[in-house]
Amino acid sequence: MTDPDQTAELHTQADRIREEMGGSDKLSKMAAEGDRNVREHIDAFLDADTFREIGTFSRSMRPDERHKTPGDGKIGGHGTVDGRPVAVFGDDITVYRGSSSIVGTRKEHRLYERAMAMGTPIVHFGETGGARIPDTMGAEGISEPGGLFELAKRRHRVPMATMITGQSFGGSSFLSALSDYVVMVRGSCLAVTSPKVFEIATGEIISFEDVGGVDVHARKTGQIDLGVETDEEGYDAVRKWLSYLPSNAWQTAPRSEPSGSLDHDPELAELVPAKRTRGYDMRRVVQQIVDPDSLLETQPLYARNVVCGLGRLNGFSVGIIANNPMFGAGTLDPQACHKIIRLATICDSYNIPMIFLVDVPGFMVGERVEHELMLHWGMRMMHALQNASTPTLTVCIRKAFGLAWQAMNGSQMPALGVYSWPGAEIGFMDPEVGVNVAFGSKLGRIENPETREAEREALVREVAESTNPYEAAGTMRIDEIIDPGDTRSILARDLEMLANRSVPPPEARPLSYWPTC
Repeated sequence: MTDPDQTAELHTQADRIREEMGGSDKLSKMAAEGDRNVREHIDAFLDADTFREIGTFSRSMRPDERHKTPGDGKIGGHGTVDGRPVAVFGDDITVYRGSSSIVGTRKEHRLYERAMAMGTPIVHFGETGGARIPDTMGAEGISEPGGLFELAKRRHRVPMATMITGQSFGGSSFLSALSDYVVMVRGSCLAVTSPKVFEIATGEIISFEDVGGVDVHARKTGQIDLGVETDEEGYDAVRKWLSYLPSNAWQTAPRSEPSGSLDHDPELAELVPAKRTRGYDMRRVVQQIVDPDSLLETQPLYARNVVCGLGRLNGFSVGIIANNPMFGAGTLDPQACHKIIRLATICDSYNIPMIFLVDVPGFMVGERVEHELMLHWGMRMMHALQNASTPTLTVCIRKAFGLAWQAMNGSQMPALGVYSWPGAEIGFMDPEVGVNVAFGSKLGRIENPETREAEREALVREVAESTNPYEAAGTMRIDEIIDPGDTRSILARDLEMLANRSVPPPEARPLSYWPTC
């Protein structure tokens, strides 16, 4: 029989560790500054009273540090989100700024092992000062990086999300780059190392915001999926993201209760101007096609010439990839290709169908994109889509010129449904541009301006006729030309039929081996 005094002592020690953490003075200071500690983040994120801690009694390997390092800078365990189990861990900045040391990283590794074995998503709250010194200074210390390398070979067997809640350097930053979804709270910083280290090592002086603030990563680097103003917005975003995904790669994505009408929608066509050079916001088209209020856009401020995100259509989880003519005419540049590949990797890993909405004038051209590896990223995107195992559906909304038509999953790509609206144009390039390129010198030899313009317009009309989608449909390079108002219902019926498909095992999904960063 267990000694009651021993049991009482167990609870006393556990309560003290959980209540005092790295010191009541540090907790009070954080509270006064309006900052949550990691336990508060975990409790606010999970369903109420579901957190079960792992590693409560862990502490530093260094004998002289044991009494000062409860949890050794990392807190984690298991709980539920919307009733579904998750593994969760984060950095405790009350213990040496949440710095990474041997025992703390062993805890993270242990939670990773349990999540993989149990098939549960992983959610990480990142806010660490980097590696703990002197623990990692020697050869032995640097040779034990904990679970970082294991997470690098996760192969998307379980979804992983990171929420950056404060200054994040080293371990927590690396974990965010290995995650499938990254949310960052304004005022935090995400970087390999602190600007203070920059100054010592190189003499460079730069602010935390300029090196790795929300706007830097949301707009410039694309290293986060969403920047938020408050912790609550961050929790909600991660919860919503998880709701579209299965708990692991062996399960199917959950289907919600279908919402929204599948009746003919005459308003959809009105959102798209007939003139190919007029811009419009593709997000409105996407929102009209998916179930009401179901679109969760990923990287909304990065590469805005494409819209990427998760949504639902008739209750089914889907990935959405669409050109947005409001920005950069909807062209594909290296950043857009990177953004599309990231979402395609997630969808293929968790067997979520992808829907492509095409209105693309081609790949971006010019010195900038050539120097930013346009060739590499364009072909890498083609490579990704050719190897994706999850089903895809494509609708040409208004135009598709050049190889960008194939890059957007058009004819001769693995799409299981290729559709076009009747007014769409599909060809090698915009007829206006094509005539200028092919016949510019010939037209230039016509001296009479009126004759020259009449000849040019005639050539444009002739070329434009060949871009009529009926030409492609006539040779079965398009499955069907559809009424725009029936787009939602046609895609919904395809998804219903695709629900009967044989789902390949995780190891047979090529993009599950691709990085999402």
